[in-house]
Amino acid sequence: MSTMNLDATDRSILAALQHDGRITNAELAATVGLSQSAALRRTRTLEKAGVIENYVALVDAKSVGRATTVFVEISLSTQSESQLDDFEAAIVECPEVMSCHLMAGDSDYLLQVACADVGDYERIHRDWLSKLPGVYRIRSSFALRAVCRRTALDLDPARARPGSTTPP
Repeated sequence: MSTMNLDATDRSILAALQHDGRITNAELAATVGLSQSAALRRTRTLEKAGVIENYVALVDAKSVGRATTVFVEISLSTQSESQLDDFEAAIVECPEVMSCHLMAGDSDYLLQVACADVGDYERIHRDWLSKLPGVYRIRSSFALRAVCRRTALDLDPARARPGSTTPP
């Protein structure tokens, strides 16, 4: 997908929706200074263009028994295209993996795993991670606490580029 040219109104719509995805169209229109029909039309355009991927509820992990976050570095025995494909097809099946990123550097993948505790992570490691295709090395780091957690992207173009003070 190519980057969509966003104007100030698009950015305002996105900021409002990132703050509250359940905002009514009437509230959104008032917030961004548009008519309700214009706000809805622009929101639909952002959705169709893929700028808005989805609407979700953020669940407190601790409240549902998943208070432990583990970051897992995985190195594969080779980086052949077929091995990468096999690993990626398998990792998406593990429900405790919250994110998986192909990396440049010392490891091939970085995972974020949500689990109940150390014993639960041991189960995930034994039942899932150690059985993934092509795994050569697994290195796990337990998060002590989250210092910063964002779900909204900063949409201010002036802050997007170091040294920039005005939008392009």
